[in-house]
Amino acid sequence: MLVGILKEIKVMEKRVCMTPAGVVAMKQNGHDVLVEKDAGTGAGFPDAEYIAAGAAIVDTPAEIYEKCDMVMHVKEPQPSEYGMIREDQIIFTYLHLAADEQQTHALIKSNSIDIAYETIEKDNGSLPLLVPMSEVAGRMATQEAAKYLEMPQGGMGVLMGGVTGVEPATVVVIGGGVVGINAAKMACGLGAKVYILDTNLERLAYLDDVMPANCFPVMSNTAVLAELAAQADVVIGAVLVAGAKAPKLLTREMLKTMKKGSVVVDVAIDQGGCFETSKATTHADPVYSVEGVLHYCVANMPGAVAMTSTRALTNATLPYAIEIANKGWQKAMIDNKEIKLGANVIKGQVVYKAVAEAFDLDYTPVEQFL
Repeated sequence: MLVGILKEIKVMEKRVCMTPAGVVAMKQNGHDVLVEKDAGTGAGFPDAEYIAAGAAIVDTPAEIYEKCDMVMHVKEPQPSEYGMIREDQIIFTYLHLAADEQQTHALIKSNSIDIAYETIEKDNGSLPLLVPMSEVAGRMATQEAAKYLEMPQGGMGVLMGGVTGVEPATVVVIGGGVVGINAAKMACGLGAKVYILDTNLERLAYLDDVMPANCFPVMSNTAVLAELAAQADVVIGAVLVAGAKAPKLLTREMLKTMKKGSVVVDVAIDQGGCFETSKATTHADPVYSVEGVLHYCVANMPGAVAMTSTRALTNATLPYAIEIANKGWQKAMIDNKEIKLGANVIKGQVVYKAVAEAFDLDYTPVEQFL
């Protein structure tokens, strides 16, 4: 199979979907790789390293889409790419379709095979291709919150960990999954007082067992969130419903009770955001204020640490990409239920129920294509 590696074109996105080491692995499995010029430069992987690994460099994304059987990205295809996607071409990347109606219709129109990193799922319910970027985003969420609490950044001027004789910041993390636990770990490590909210008692018991003494796992409900939001210096939204739009949990009314100059970070923004007042921002213009509260809602947070993110992403995605390339998408989905769950749109049909429900589209079980 001929595999294509695209250069990311989202604002300030420097990640690349495969390292040169990943190209070596693809070549060892008998596949050729085309890499768009400078695709890896921003993450610290120059073209020369891809050439040394056995890839060929091409100048434009059009050449990738024209020639390759499988095209890989980090972020979802952008509008400028929609017309390049060919019938029966495999698109393997983060798609987040339930929050993107325009892209969903474009992929339907293309009659391509669209497999989303974020809905590949293991039997235990974990999402292996979200985990590495969720770890990065969770840790970054606390890092960014600490920065924007500073007065020069528009915050109230609170040091996350406090100092001797002065209370630390109060941080509320909504969601105890991979993003949430990583955000809470970072906040705890900085010395903050941390509340981590979840609706799963087993998860809360686990968090109570593994988190440090300055972290307080709490059963989440609307009343509890409203009470804690009023006390918080930082609220981090870390909820996820796999493949579906995020629920709106922090309301504008709750926001009105928060301290002026406090910070909210919505890590769920890729799936539409979990705060009522959230709208996607970029690394170039990351924050805005509503009701005196700074909102950080960057939709590709891990792109700011592209070298770390690219290595972590390749570690997770490469085994699946190799299996799809080795077997073809149909055999790979028959043999591996995890890859089958990654299917979102196939040959013009929506095969992921949450995406169909998001836009009132017809749903076709993926098994009809297998």
